[in-house]
Amino acid sequence: MSTTRFLVTRILGAVLVLLVIAAITYALFTLLPTNPARAICDKPCTPDRLAQVKAFLGTDKPWVVQFLTYLGGIFAGRSFGTGSTALHCAAPCFGYSFQLHESVTSLIIERLSVTASIAVGAAVLWLVVGVAGGALSALRRGSAVDRGVMGVAVAGVSAPTYLVGLLLILFFGFTLRVLPTSGYVPFSDDPVGWFSHLVLPWVTLAFVSAAIYARLTRGEMLEAMSQDFIRTARARGLFERQVVVRHGLRTAILPVVTLFGLDLGSLLGGAIITEKVFSMQGIGSLLISAVSSLDLQVVVGVTLFAAFMIVVANVIVDIVYGVVDPRVRRRA
Repeated sequence: MSTTRFLVTRILGAVLVLLVIAAITYALFTLLPTNPARAICDKPCTPDRLAQVKAFLGTDKPWVVQFLTYLGGIFAGRSFGTGSTALHCAAPCFGYSFQLHESVTSLIIERLSVTASIAVGAAVLWLVVGVAGGALSALRRGSAVDRGVMGVAVAGVSAPTYLVGLLLILFFGFTLRVLPTSGYVPFSDDPVGWFSHLVLPWVTLAFVSAAIYARLTRGEMLEAMSQDFIRTARARGLFERQVVVRHGLRTAILPVVTLFGLDLGSLLGGAIITEKVFSMQGIGSLLISAVSSLDLQVVVGVTLFAAFMIVVANVIVDIVYGVVDPRVRRRA
């Protein structure tokens, strides 16, 4: 019963957070002085013509009514206009880009494979390197290994993502000429090309994020290895590797799991800087283009999608956390 209540509480909380984020986001962009109807109104844009476009888009109604219509479109789809000129956006409809003549949902799906490839590959790399480096640094506290790992971690935390990416492009792309510096190749077309085009984006994100994970893991490992249960495990005659992995690392990994889920969810919403540096047309690039062209439907849709990914990742983290540490379920 406690597990069921734990799951229901987390899911209901996530739904409430998404509704609040959706309302704030939609209100923010709707109340901006920019008029989306004028952006797509034919020239000359007469007052009558502008009023027709507003009616077609539904922006002639109060923002609360617009938001409820938008929310209904996510679950049931919606139509713009009426009669023979009506344009239907199938569920889940996160809006329609009249500049690109395509639904926002379709635009996100088209770019999702690029962003997911960057995010998942980089996340796996920084998790393995960061946790392993932090654990090794904690076990070799005060040694040259510890100082070396922490020195690299400080450099990673301090370095901007775009700077790391540009340096990698300069060294591996233009100096050594061993890796492509831009573009994306679908995995289904060329697995080798897909991998080679993603190596530099993966390393860029991993270098910055692994530094944070290494510092976090080191601190948690040092605290865990000083606890009484570690001395008890050693007194029972367990091998040192069992003590470190089964007791020390398992305890230290809990905060890392929380951070990992949130970071991955955030990246799935768009790795904006990395996509821009490596000229990859992912969700982040879609958002930048929409902001530049004032395509508010796309801006709102991508923002809500990114928020959805973060909230879902947070729910998954809570569930995993509850599995790893049953005390979390009992406190829920």
